[in-house]
Amino acid sequence: MKALSDAVNDNKVRISYYGQDGGPPMHRAMLCLTCVDISLDADTTRSGAVKRKTADKREWTWGPDGEGAILLVNCDRDDPKSSDMDNMDFCVRSYADLRDMSCMILRTQGPDAIFDDHKLVLHVSVSDADKVGVFHARGDDVPHQYEHVLGSDELSYIVDRSSGQEEDTFYVEGLAFPDADFSGLVSFHVTLLDVPVENLPETPIFTDTVVFHMAPWIMTPNTQRPLEVFVCSVSDNADFVEAVSELARKAHCKLTICPEAENRNDRWIQDEMEFGYVQAPHKTFPVVFDSPRDGKLQDFPFKSILGPDFGYVTREPYNETVSSLDSFGNLEVSPPVTVKGKEYPLGRILIGSSFPRVGGRRMTKAVRDFLCAQKVQPPIELYVDWLCVGHVDEFLNFVPAPGRQGFRLLLASPGACYRLFREKQEEGYGEARLFEELETVTTTTIDEILANETLRRENDYVQSCIDWNRDILKQELGLSEKDIIDLPQLFTVIDKEASAFFPDMVNMIVLGKHLGIPKPFGPMVDGRCCLEENVRSLLEPLGLTCTFINDFFTYHTLLGEVHCGTNVRRKPFSFKWWNMIP
Repeated sequence: MKALSDAVNDNKVRISYYGQDGGPPMHRAMLCLTCVDISLDADTTRSGAVKRKTADKREWTWGPDGEGAILLVNCDRDDPKSSDMDNMDFCVRSYADLRDMSCMILRTQGPDAIFDDHKLVLHVSVSDADKVGVFHARGDDVPHQYEHVLGSDELSYIVDRSSGQEEDTFYVEGLAFPDADFSGLVSFHVTLLDVPVENLPETPIFTDTVVFHMAPWIMTPNTQRPLEVFVCSVSDNADFVEAVSELARKAHCKLTICPEAENRNDRWIQDEMEFGYVQAPHKTFPVVFDSPRDGKLQDFPFKSILGPDFGYVTREPYNETVSSLDSFGNLEVSPPVTVKGKEYPLGRILIGSSFPRVGGRRMTKAVRDFLCAQKVQPPIELYVDWLCVGHVDEFLNFVPAPGRQGFRLLLASPGACYRLFREKQEEGYGEARLFEELETVTTTTIDEILANETLRRENDYVQSCIDWNRDILKQELGLSEKDIIDLPQLFTVIDKEASAFFPDMVNMIVLGKHLGIPKPFGPMVDGRCCLEENVRSLLEPLGLTCTFINDFFTYHTLLGEVHCGTNVRRKPFSFKWWNMIP
């Protein structure tokens, strides 16, 4: 049938029955048909608008030619008076809340009498019901008129179609991110039911289905433009905060200082949280991932960052002990890479583990499962259990740079440090002292360091651990040696756990071309720190500007550095996650 019916049974087909031998019809019948159109539509073309689609709505496909609707987890708090995230209630509080949802339209065309005598039911499966909430636009276009009709305990909703009404508008919000037990796909169905006159069960006549994919949480690497810098103000770090503030001003970044009343003397803001974002064709907003470390900063992400168009997510471990590896200095992401022809346009997540050691510390399964389930930045596990703190940011970093990859991987390198110190010794600077500018710190000379066999053995061990990770990074990120820069760094090992001997320069904050690097207080050669000069010679030819920040007593002696004490929110990728092929 090519056209909709104007009235019930307005299309007729005459049927004639013949015997085996032919001849005149043995019997005739008239089949009365009514053509109606029922379609459940969403933005399956990913254009930002709901368009009529007759095919492929049951399938969700990745890639630039893929199709399927996208749903945001409504995890921000648009109403400042609310005590929780927007998706924790069953109401639409504002138009801002509504804009975080995805539109779904039920189109019904045909004679009113058909819909008077049949039921239209919108429904969702039991397994999907706790992942979504659906609101029906009823009456006037004001927030309180949006009725919660599906989700949680509500599995079905009878759509009351008014006479002549051809469209019903629904708004869908996400309640859960993809995870180990949730692929991210949810399906909605509308079914036309025949209601018999007698006391018999209703019979389904037709069902239409549309599938949504929950938008993943996406991290942003150092190569993305910085938008906002976070730092904690505590009792002893005023100079550090001022140095970070000046760097933020140079990089044209917003600066947010977490006051002592909120941080309760917990300065490790990098460990407490990680910034990312969620994106659909109609909306993008940042989401902070709150780590399970739960130090004294534990309330800051939820109380101070969660807000209008700023979402929140966290993961609690399942009967596991939280270790230092669950702090988010142990969670980084690479810039986009291509590995053996396989593209990772959003980069790959890097986390530290006890591998290859048997036993030892490992990031909790709840966090690892969450990161893996996002699919768009498949994680790489690195070996960090040789470190006292055990974070990937203690030995690696990424900086933007010209060339094939668009970045360089920075690795801490005891080998590079020994080569530099031998070079300075041969030039006659063996008596030059580390820490000479620090009045209360015992100094040591280049000669003494090179003669210290115990320190040398410890750093040979550290170098072997970093080299193990170097090989993994080259293989998993498709890097060559020319993509890697070794920064001079020494470590000391106590009770089989390593920590930085002098401030760990790789643990820097990257704000575009502006780098805030821990000041190493290295040996002075011709009035200049030879460690700083070496790092400048490696990074400044890339168009980067090096600013060395004194964090010795406020962070370094507490086993952290500049990166550990800061955090950066960055611009989302221009690449749309649904266009990749995981």
